[in-house]
Amino acid sequence: MFNKDTLIGDILDQSPEKADILLEAGMHCISCPAAMGETLEEACEVHGIDVEDVLKELNKE
Repeated sequence: MFNKDTLIGDILDQSPEKADILLEAGMHCISCPAAMGETLEEACEVHGIDVEDVLKELNKE
């Protein structure tokens, strides 16, 4: 399960198919080296996205 402190790079390493969820949420620079070291919460803040909404989608089975 992912949480707000999970790094974007770790999400993509563990579940590459989740990239679509991040892209649909508005994170279009997830492949940027700087993004890989950001937490999900930090990335959501930068893009004005509700982290709880993204977490709900990422953690769906």
